[in-house]
Amino acid sequence: MARIGAPPETHYTLPADFAAALGHCVASFGWLEEIIKRTIYALDRARLADDLSEAELQIWLTRMGAIADDSMGTLIDQLDAAMRRYPGLRDRNKITDRLGEIRLERNLLCHASWRPAEDRARWHPAFVNTRGEVQRQPLGIDDLERIRESTVEIGTRVLRVMRATGVAGYWAGDDQA
Repeated sequence: MARIGAPPETHYTLPADFAAALGHCVASFGWLEEIIKRTIYALDRARLADDLSEAELQIWLTRMGAIADDSMGTLIDQLDAAMRRYPGLRDRNKITDRLGEIRLERNLLCHASWRPAEDRARWHPAFVNTRGEVQRQPLGIDDLERIRESTVEIGTRVLRVMRATGVAGYWAGDDQA
């Protein structure tokens, strides 16, 4: 089998503007994960009975604390389940479907190694997803900005779900200065 391009051990330094756009995308994914966690908390908290025992409350708080380490896919599943249990929420399927698309983009951008493309303004993310699909198209700054904007847009929609509960999306550490 003939090699096309440099060997895999070749490391390429991304141009500063591309690296900055990629970093903004990755930061938006982290923000989205935080918003999803806070929304799960708010949806579940709004459903709790007012007369929980201290032991019941501690069990629930432990369960909520466990989501801190969950993967994006698991968080999306938990958010979908929490939205199903909360009455009157609209667009649950649209939100969940869009989050699934963002998860795939997140996996691509966070786990790819980057290779230069023929078009110097674009870079190829060397990545194979869990279904064995190879990322064929190189990406440019415009693609990264579109992904970041889309991530922020769906995060804002999830934030509206959280606010609809009337429960602030508290998260561990919020009370620490």
